Amino acid sequence: MTLLNFLSGAVAFGFVIAGLFFLSFWRRTRDALFMAFAFAFALLGIGQSVSTLADLADDNRSAVYLFRLAAFLVIIFAILRKNRALR
Repeated sequence: MTLLNFLSGAVAFGFVIAGLFFLSFWRRTRDALFMAFAFAFALLGIGQSVSTLADLADDNRSAVYLFRLAAFLVIIFAILRKNRALR
């Protein structure tokens, strides 16, 4: 269990680092797509952290997946908005 917790923490840390990279790209370009990706990766990191720290049984993890759903919806809407603005 401790190896699983360690690897889950590493994944959460990776999500946060990816979000910080997108945040730095947003600061340079002020493109809303980069901000959306930064926010989505922050949500993925939060979801991974909650899943690990709460130590929930497999049956009770379904609520944690709402963080992932929200993150992917943010990415989809940001891409659709970006493509709509280009037309």
